[in-house]
Amino acid sequence: MKKKTNEDLQTLVEKATAGDKNALEALAADMQDIVFNLSLRMLGTFQDAEDATQDILLKMITHLSSFRGDSSFTTWVFRIAVNHLKNYKKHMFAHHPLSFEFYGADIENGNIRDVPDLTQNVEKELLAEELKMSCTNVMLQCLDAESRCIFILGTMFQLDSRLAGDILEITPENYRQRLSRTRKKMADFLGQYCGEYGSGKCRCKDRVNYAIQNHRINPLQPDYTSAAEIPVETMLDVKNAMEAIDDLSQDFSFCKPYESPERTKHLIQEFLASTQLSTVRNS
Repeated sequence: MKKKTNEDLQTLVEKATAGDKNALEALAADMQDIVFNLSLRMLGTFQDAEDATQDILLKMITHLSSFRGDSSFTTWVFRIAVNHLKNYKKHMFAHHPLSFEFYGADIENGNIRDVPDLTQNVEKELLAEELKMSCTNVMLQCLDAESRCIFILGTMFQLDSRLAGDILEITPENYRQRLSRTRKKMADFLGQYCGEYGSGKCRCKDRVNYAIQNHRINPLQPDYTSAAEIPVETMLDVKNAMEAIDDLSQDFSFCKPYESPERTKHLIQEFLASTQLSTVRNS
């Protein structure tokens, strides 16, 4: 599906605020994958990302009449999403915060040899891939919310410093400096501990049963390996210009984009079909 231009989105906003339900559905459909992927990286789990995506899209819908066109529509949605996610307290890691020290200690000291086979006849290579995607995503939770957001905008979405700084309400120079420091912190950790992306001793295949035992992955309900991937270019269409990406960007190929789950799409469609649609015109 061809991504819409800023002019296309502006036209849809005008139609939606005038009461055109089809235009509103098109806006929600165009934004939901972007919002879901941002939420997934910010919050660390599919379930939390689904819940936050619904909240953000509903906030976008009910505040649509406040969009004035001073920025692109996508930038406006990003700003709503970032502000929501930075202060989001309902996700798992808000109550159980992580740190690089904790993560490193678990890799060094976790007793992986004495754990029985818990794969329940699921192919171990599949579970190792699930663990790799889950682990590298959860690792982002070792960063504070602001740094995590900077890293995601710069590395996954590759927004230029002017646009990202505008969304985060910091200067482009401050954004570039913090992005560089955060990328280095992530790369240093991967290089020290991870055998998949660095020279560390941690191998996903060796830790599958340990991860299942500690409820980090569920062999009967894989999130990442069952999710539909979408082209990386889809996520990059949101930027207006590219800045030079430093050499560390290749270390973060684990930031794969996914389609938002069907449950999220259905809930948004149910909302749009309800009488609450009038709040778009009256807000």
